[in-house]
Amino acid sequence: MTLPAAPDSTPALRAATDLWKPVLVRAGVALVFGAVTVFWAAPSEAGMGWAGGLYLLATGVILIWTVTKSGYRPQERAGRILSAGAAALAGAGAAVALIPSPLVFGAIAAVGLGVAGAAELFAGILARGRSVLARDWIASGVIGLGTAVALPFFIGLGPHALLGVAGGGAIISGVLWMLSGLTLRHDARGDSARP
Repeated sequence: MTLPAAPDSTPALRAATDLWKPVLVRAGVALVFGAVTVFWAAPSEAGMGWAGGLYLLATGVILIWTVTKSGYRPQERAGRILSAGAAALAGAGAAVALIPSPLVFGAIAAVGLGVAGAAELFAGILARGRSVLARDWIASGVIGLGTAVALPFFIGLGPHALLGVAGGGAIISGVLWMLSGLTLRHDARGDSARP
């Protein structure tokens, strides 16, 4: 990532110096949730609902934080799309936490992940060349859509299988966002050292 030399260049690129914080927090949330799903041998339905719901809710809130840090204004198309996807994800998280059942988790989490994934994919395509996160949003959108498509097929297998599918997607996206956040942090540190 190379930040522009002119101070009044694209706002999305200017804001990137502080963008690493929400990106790393999102990576941490995803990786912690993924680790929980790997090591939790026999989750109950309530445990599945709370763990998955908190993950989806936190990811939605962090996505909104990322949009604000990325320099998008609410009236910009990519910012609106990402905010709508984040709201759908947070709403799905609340529903999954409050109504813990495999059917609700498989259906509502899939809808939330699918809407958020489509929003990230579309916003990433729109933001190519204007945002340092465009490629990451595209990859994260594909991961979210893939997880959303897979979840309904595991409803009959119970909480462990559903958490496993959601956790697998979380681990993959967590690694992606960790690499992105560390790269942004490194680039921001390098830019602050320049005169």
